[in-house]
Amino acid sequence: MSLVIKKENEKKIEKQAERQSGETAQKPNMVFVTLVSIVAALGGVLFGFDTAVISGALGFLGERFQLNQVQLGWAVSCFLIGCIAGSAISGVLSDRFGRKKVLIAAAFIFMVGTVASALPDTFTGYYIARMIGGLGIGITSALSPLYNAEIAPAKYRGRLVALNQLAIVTGIFLVYFVNLWITSFGDDAWDVSSAWRWMFGVGAVPGLLFLVLLFFVPESPRWLIKKGRPAEALPILIKIHGEQLAREEVLAIKEVSKQESGGSFRQLFMPGMRTALMVGVVLAALQQVTGINAVMYYAPVIFKETGMGANASLIQTIMVGFVNLVFTLLSLWLVDKVGRKVLLLIGSISMTVCLTVIGLAFQTGQTSGPIVLIFILLYVASFAISLGAVLWVILSEIFPAPIRGKAVAIGTMTHWVADYAVSQSFPPLLSTAGPAVTFWIFGFMALVTVIFTWRAIPETKGKSLEEIETMWAKK
Repeated sequence: MSLVIKKENEKKIEKQAERQSGETAQKPNMVFVTLVSIVAALGGVLFGFDTAVISGALGFLGERFQLNQVQLGWAVSCFLIGCIAGSAISGVLSDRFGRKKVLIAAAFIFMVGTVASALPDTFTGYYIARMIGGLGIGITSALSPLYNAEIAPAKYRGRLVALNQLAIVTGIFLVYFVNLWITSFGDDAWDVSSAWRWMFGVGAVPGLLFLVLLFFVPESPRWLIKKGRPAEALPILIKIHGEQLAREEVLAIKEVSKQESGGSFRQLFMPGMRTALMVGVVLAALQQVTGINAVMYYAPVIFKETGMGANASLIQTIMVGFVNLVFTLLSLWLVDKVGRKVLLLIGSISMTVCLTVIGLAFQTGQTSGPIVLIFILLYVASFAISLGAVLWVILSEIFPAPIRGKAVAIGTMTHWVADYAVSQSFPPLLSTAGPAVTFWIFGFMALVTVIFTWRAIPETKGKSLEEIETMWAKK
């Protein structure tokens, strides 16, 4: 009897070993995938660096070129015009030439723009250079998360795409210290003549790193299959999944591609696809009209409204950047565990409350204490854990392969247009309507985000890109 039991136990152990071996064989090569995703996400560092560098340089620029209020607004927002143009062309270019080649071109364009921004002796030369740099950032902001989504295993796609947002906030956080460090090298006159040039010029360092490393990453395997080159895609997928799962994935991608037309703009408005496009475009706009970049660009101005001095407002601006970074890190851990929709709901509800309280504090004059700082930090944390990271995840995964590049480009362009509208309107809104009404407007838009998320956004956690395509086709 004991011999029978012993043999049964041995069989159970063998079966368990076989099952564990099979599971191990099916585990993706996360070291390779993560390294490749980190390289692509470095485009986000450029994004964050270039959007935030103006916060330190703006005052010196204003003095150097004797800018009025309208010109100061243009000094900030001219960069966004380039971003809008770059994101608009990113889809067509990447669908034709490939994700990798266009990212390399974007890194080069960014470097040209950032170096040129440090050299001009006229305001016209400055804003032309900033628009060139913005062109590169607009392209990378669309393609970096898209590339990561196309190369990532479904189980880990959320956090790998969210690496892009982590890179963005890392760039923002670092640039605050870089700006502070540069101003320590001279007096006020040196700051006006030279400090702002170095602030822009330093951006060439991460730009060069991004450009060089891009030559060592593979092309998107899904793009290769879409272009009828599965033999080139298979070795990349084998590196990620192992041979058996890689061959299955090639077949699955080819099968979905057969059922779809060539990826024209007309296809964006077909049943199912227009719903996906609406979700992407509206969410991209809501990410900006809830006020995050008004806080990021104009944090020192907001804190001065509470009666604080310049040094105190700068320290609090660094605190905003630190909170943004920490909670973006947290979102990477949560996005594949909790899900996209849940994070969006929790974050946008919290943002609504925080913005309402900030408005009340300004309305009642209760700004001398820490309440405004506390709730701005809570607002930034809520954004970072939800809309900040989740937008790029959703944009990169909800569209079918033939139209993915074009659709992500439209969503990203919407993001930059909304960013431009908010950054351009915030200073006059602050001076005319006042900070209370301004923050209540942002709070109302956060409430709209809650409702829109609840009614319109599906949960895509754990689904392959091909499964998500099938889901939209049923709508």
